[in-house]
Amino acid sequence: MTDLGPEHHLRNRLATHLQVLYPDLDKAALVEEIIGVMALDQRCFMPEAHKNHWDESDALVITYGDSILREGEWPLHTLHDFLRRELRGVVSGVHILPFYPYSSDDGFSVINYVEVNPSLGDWQDVSAIARDFDLMADLVINHCSSRSLWFENFKQRRDPGQDYFFEADPELDLSAVVRPRTSSLLNEVQTLDGKRHVWCTFSHDQVDLNFKNPTVLLEFIKIIRHYLDMGVKIFRLDAVAFLWKIPGTNCLNLEQTHEAVRLLRSLIEHAVPDAIIITETNIPLRENLAYFGNANEAHMVYNFSLPPLLINTMVTGSSRALKTWMMGMPAAQDGTTYFNFIASHDGIGLRPAEGLLSDDEIQAMVGLMQKSGGRVSWRALANGENRPYEINISLFDAMRRRIMDGDSADDDEDGYQEQRFICAHALMLAVQGVPAFYIHSLLATENDENRVLHTSHNRSINRHQWSADDLETQLATSSHHARIFAVLKELIALRSAQPAFHPNAAQYPLHLGDQVFGLRRESSSDGKSGQTVLAIYNVSAIPQSLSLGSLNLDADKQWRELLSDGDIHAETGDIVLPPYAYCWLACGS
Repeated sequence: MTDLGPEHHLRNRLATHLQVLYPDLDKAALVEEIIGVMALDQRCFMPEAHKNHWDESDALVITYGDSILREGEWPLHTLHDFLRRELRGVVSGVHILPFYPYSSDDGFSVINYVEVNPSLGDWQDVSAIARDFDLMADLVINHCSSRSLWFENFKQRRDPGQDYFFEADPELDLSAVVRPRTSSLLNEVQTLDGKRHVWCTFSHDQVDLNFKNPTVLLEFIKIIRHYLDMGVKIFRLDAVAFLWKIPGTNCLNLEQTHEAVRLLRSLIEHAVPDAIIITETNIPLRENLAYFGNANEAHMVYNFSLPPLLINTMVTGSSRALKTWMMGMPAAQDGTTYFNFIASHDGIGLRPAEGLLSDDEIQAMVGLMQKSGGRVSWRALANGENRPYEINISLFDAMRRRIMDGDSADDDEDGYQEQRFICAHALMLAVQGVPAFYIHSLLATENDENRVLHTSHNRSINRHQWSADDLETQLATSSHHARIFAVLKELIALRSAQPAFHPNAAQYPLHLGDQVFGLRRESSSDGKSGQTVLAIYNVSAIPQSLSLGSLNLDADKQWRELLSDGDIHAETGDIVLPPYAYCWLACGS
């Protein structure tokens, strides 16, 4: 059989995608236009199915371009200097949150997708970071700024832009629409030919784009090509679950949205075979996992259920909910994996905990976080009720207190804040998937109350901007910032040397009681001797003792405790774990 090559393969895939999205259009012409825009007529690769583009050495740091500032220096240059000095050889990649000109939402209301915010630096600075680290960038695909040229043209009724935005009749029943905000969905704007009502899922400054217009798709394909040329390897599809709208439905996770992700996957992997798509879908677990498709949509999905469950575990001293959830988590097939994190630039999302934690458990956690300075962001339900959507708090402050006696929050700190904080990260590092660390978690940054007062936005509480000089001073002292940063770097480096921590290595929860959480990770042998790691954590404030016999260690193998590098004899002895202590027991290569 004649091999017709990758370009022929791509044309067939594109035609299939476009039939779902634009059944009434001339698909042959649109396929050729798309291929030309992506320059795939010049160079096109055949992607390898079910290939993992990651291993146990991969970990990412998440940061704004201006999270660290030095007077007289472009922030991207300052960030690059910090990354090279402190994290080279520790993390493999960096996610720089939107670094484009914007009008609100700390970058997620994009004015111009192909420019770098001049207050941060320029594309040379971005590409310089991409040469040293795998660069992850946001494709803010659902909406753009009301101050963008596209939206100005929409109001002036000229191209490009006059038909780029989704409009709806305000008389329609839109009560089924699911969204994470309490503002009105439609915003009335004055245009040259009268009033129009534009769809705004998130805010009136973030106007939803109309992907029913294939020209909008082509615009984003141009943007993707530009990002690839600038060195972007990992694409974070922001708020992609809301992409396609059909009034009368919930407008969330529609089949056309999934097909659009599949189309972008086809284009990106034919252009750069090891490029990666991550979908940012802050929704309940089953819907989130659907973005794996059949290993033909996202390479990774955000593991949104992990943060609220892990934080709940640490502040209640019980791993029951975390273990139950993990026992039901499907193993990611090769070519896909989870993107694990505990904290982000947003907050602790609560929707992914629905059905995993009871309403009482969620309310108890919300109350505890509020006692530690946290705030709550809300979403509107169809019945007019508001429900907590996310908790806004720095992760370090989220670990300040624990729930006492299972039913009430203690007003006093118990002295275990650092231990809880580090234990949570050590646990996250053992979970199947690629770990990612928000920079303010790596640095154990506290709540930034002044920034909230300045911006009037709850999320600003965890978006501190460090003075580079102050940060260097803190990291050179015995501060909690220095202590935690050093420990986390050591843990990341240790994890990166363990084949059993490959993002796709097998994972089995252990049954060690509610106060002790355990995972068994096993690397695939591929004809060689594999590695097994038992990761065990005391998630309570009470010392816990485990007999080695209860762990069913293979007595014929030599076990070592990785953190202390000490031998373990499987037949005898106990493991005693102080509050929030942990150990990694390993055998094999």
